[in-house]
Amino acid sequence: MHLLLASAALAASCNAFTLPWTTRATNPALLPLPLAHFDTPKYARPLTLDEALSGANASVTTIKPEDLQDARNKLPALVIPNNTTLPNNTQTLDEELERFEKRQGTCSNVRVRTEWDNYSDDDRQAYIDAIKCLMNKPPSGQFSVSQSRYDDLVGLHQTLTPNVHGNAKFLLWHRYFVWTFESLLRDECGFDRELPWFDETRYAGNFAASSIFSSQWFGSINLGGQCVTDGQFANLAINYGPGTSNTPHCLARNNDDSKTINTGNAIVDACNSRSDYADMAACAEGGAHAWGHNGIGAVMQDVYASPADPVFFLHHGFIDRNFRIWQNNGGNARVTTVDGTDAAGHPLTLDTKVNVYDFRPDVRIGDILDTRGSTLCYKYNY
Repeated sequence: MHLLLASAALAASCNAFTLPWTTRATNPALLPLPLAHFDTPKYARPLTLDEALSGANASVTTIKPEDLQDARNKLPALVIPNNTTLPNNTQTLDEELERFEKRQGTCSNVRVRTEWDNYSDDDRQAYIDAIKCLMNKPPSGQFSVSQSRYDDLVGLHQTLTPNVHGNAKFLLWHRYFVWTFESLLRDECGFDRELPWFDETRYAGNFAASSIFSSQWFGSINLGGQCVTDGQFANLAINYGPGTSNTPHCLARNNDDSKTINTGNAIVDACNSRSDYADMAACAEGGAHAWGHNGIGAVMQDVYASPADPVFFLHHGFIDRNFRIWQNNGGNARVTTVDGTDAAGHPLTLDTKVNVYDFRPDVRIGDILDTRGSTLCYKYNY
């Protein structure tokens, strides 16, 4: 049955796939894929609150050797890199601090990222209009599947997924990815408002109560895996995913309150109680991050192509905000030092590069540790 439905979705979407976004966005021909198709390989496992409180971690580069077989037994299956070095050891980076402090300036006009509920309707519409603008901009040509500049962001995430999930680079790369998205909105679509984020602790276990998931804005969430047919992204055609495949399908959501309940303050605080960056990052990836993605479900549950749902950036604003709170509560050391390893097992240093292809210049980790520094220049409203 699943095979038949997937085949029907592909056949029905062949013509829609070749159309410009403005046409595809209102074309109801695309069908949803079975939910099981979005259950793509994971690079981190979701953590229960008890696990987060007990000190367990989710990322494969921080799982203890004695727990590795248990991690492999978790469903959906974790992707365990062959070259992963276990356990992960904290790196001493004092010798790099002097160089870091010399190159890390402070911006004079720090932007404030504003939580969605504090965002005016005028700002909300300007934000959505800017996203639609990216969806109508021609692609860069770097990714053959892309039909738009927005698609490029999805293609970039899909391509780099194995390198930026399941290891300590996760939070830092996604911080720069969201900033790159914001930069494109501003530079290419004239967006001049504060960037919004979604405080999921307010709606843990009841995302449908947020106005984000309304017909006025991003469309419904209680869809059981069906297409989003209301809101300003109704009938949006997705070109990337699931996983590393590229089967045209509609923007779909599922919603599972039993999963989104784990985006509350308790699990955020449990992960943020970790004193070590790599330890906190691994907990955060399997904590509110994983539960938010899996709870919204369908396209958002696809590790590789989840940015195809525009809600992705509101969600990752929340995850980056939690990271910023952890930094705020730890003094200068948390914006001047880093530890952990990348996907290849190489120790992260302040000079480790963060790459978003040519959408924005490569940066070093040391350049983006402090969001209020000269490279990023932003903070959160709380």
